[in-house]
Amino acid sequence: MVRCHTSYVSRSVETLFPAVPEAGQKTFPKYRGESDTGNMSGKPKLHYFNGRGRMEPIRWLLAAAGVEFEESYMEEKADLTKLQKDGSLLFQQVPMVEIDGMKLVQTRAIMNYIATKYNLCGKDLKERALIDMYVEGTTDLMGMIMYLPFQPADTKEKNLALIIERATTRYFPVYEKALKDHGQDYLVGNKLSWADVHLLEAILMAEECKPDVLSAFPLLQAFKGRISNIPTIKKFLQPGSQRKPPTDEKFVAVVRKIFNI
Repeated sequence: MVRCHTSYVSRSVETLFPAVPEAGQKTFPKYRGESDTGNMSGKPKLHYFNGRGRMEPIRWLLAAAGVEFEESYMEEKADLTKLQKDGSLLFQQVPMVEIDGMKLVQTRAIMNYIATKYNLCGKDLKERALIDMYVEGTTDLMGMIMYLPFQPADTKEKNLALIIERATTRYFPVYEKALKDHGQDYLVGNKLSWADVHLLEAILMAEECKPDVLSAFPLLQAFKGRISNIPTIKKFLQPGSQRKPPTDEKFVAVVRKIFNI
């Protein structure tokens, strides 16, 4: 089986949710990479906070693939500590996804597995290389947006302006040109890939920062409409789905409480 090799998380976002061992804990328990009991429903089970963070693109990818999943939310530090102590977290961090009898950690490993399993990472090495490059770009932009609510209040306006500047001068021009040069409905090849799903997620996040951010990008506007209307994605975008709302102060407070930050 050919695997995708794209990293999802930018360095700045990875440092946002560090592993936090219990006070006085000198060694970590043995990692149990395979589920002891398995998920009896057969559905992937996602372990994270009740918010976007680093789990949201995993939710997007599963939804795009038409895969139903369950979620277990951490609300107290004890919830994280339990996962750490029972050996569920290889590096003592979330997100963690139970799937196919495994307990997968590290966002890029989880995303690579899902993209490969559901044939969303291209038909050959050249397509996969393009997908990887496009996903890395949206990863950088989305990382800036995800980190924004955790920044000091007196820097948010400046950082929001930087996000808009980067989106409209560095990232979106690349995807606009890619669509023009490729001449197809999708970024790579002639079928949906992880890159398309990731770009749509990034577009919608950027529009939450500035609603008219796509005003100078007509091909991206059309792309947004096409990909949003793919049945599985359209369903995920409907109210009541497992898609999470923009990060708010409540989510920030939960994360700060659990990680003592």
